[in-house]
Amino acid sequence: MRVIRPDRSINAIKNFIIDKINDYYVKSPPLSYDKIYAQSTNLTPIVFVLSPGADPQSDVQKLVETTGLGMSKFRFLSLGQGMGEQAEQYIENGAMRGYWVMLQNCHLLSSWLKDLERCFDKTCAPERKTDKGFRLWLTTNPTDNFPLGILQKALKVVTEPPDGLGQNIKQNYSKLSEEIFNECPKNEFKPMVFVLSFFHAVIQERKKFGKIGWNVNYDFNESDYKISYKLISMYLTKAHELQEEDLPWDTLRYLIGEAMYGGRVTDNNDRRVVSCYLEEYMGSFIFDTNQKFFFARSGGNDYIIPEEETFELTLEFIDNIPLFTTPNVFGLHSNAEISYFTNSGKELLLNIIEMSSSDGGAGGGVDR
Repeated sequence: MRVIRPDRSINAIKNFIIDKINDYYVKSPPLSYDKIYAQSTNLTPIVFVLSPGADPQSDVQKLVETTGLGMSKFRFLSLGQGMGEQAEQYIENGAMRGYWVMLQNCHLLSSWLKDLERCFDKTCAPERKTDKGFRLWLTTNPTDNFPLGILQKALKVVTEPPDGLGQNIKQNYSKLSEEIFNECPKNEFKPMVFVLSFFHAVIQERKKFGKIGWNVNYDFNESDYKISYKLISMYLTKAHELQEEDLPWDTLRYLIGEAMYGGRVTDNNDRRVVSCYLEEYMGSFIFDTNQKFFFARSGGNDYIIPEEETFELTLEFIDNIPLFTTPNVFGLHSNAEISYFTNSGKELLLNIIEMSSSDGGAGGGVDR
């Protein structure tokens, strides 16, 4: 595949893994902070390697509340020039009293990171008897200056959006729950949540097509999705209370497309793309029984709105969304993915070569 069709090597590798093992290893599981916390200890820091637009602070704060720790035992600090001493003080107090300490943007204070390693080793030494409740959360952009000592002890968490339309939609749903899912009594609410998740996933996936996807690379992130979700919930709850049949589609499209997501968009043509998607996705036509919301893929209706009533059944429905998404789902020509897949294939193969040992097994020795 690499010789004949290098742009197909990535999908060939995925199909090979699915065929030989199963699809678990080619799907990115949604980021679960409960599982991260369950694996952590007071002696293992948790390092978030950030991607553009990611901010784990709100999720960690939510975890503080769900674990019953209380916000009074949570300390967070955004690192910058001159913040080193305060950060060390937070770590020492946290280790003694069982606080959670979150140091954000470690890459901005790379000169102090060696002191961070020394402070952590000293504070969490066996003879110090560190409080069992202590947790150290660190966020950083990828940087060569991060101390290896901390990385070797730490849990590493990558915050970039998952690859694939279905996985992206599932990531959005992973932030919801049965109670949140049923908070709005209006019938149109659940389909609208799916449409919003689909829209968010589509504009995230467009990024991988480079200049064909967006003229400027935007950091659309979870906060855009959350605030748009709350907006839909508020408008539909109000429509239910006032017993209004017609939903304010123009208002919703404007607020989501021009204010929430559109607030990041600087290019006029990109803004046109966002508003065009919302014209296609949001309107009373999505509830038409004859022409359901979907994109035909080789004749199939893979992208219909789920009609399942419960949250669990909706998640099962999302799990069945095809693993490979064709560019025409995004309104792009089928050739749009060639350059993306060619570059991804090259990058993957280069990384494999870098990881393998350079010294061959001369004289019948086994290559590492």
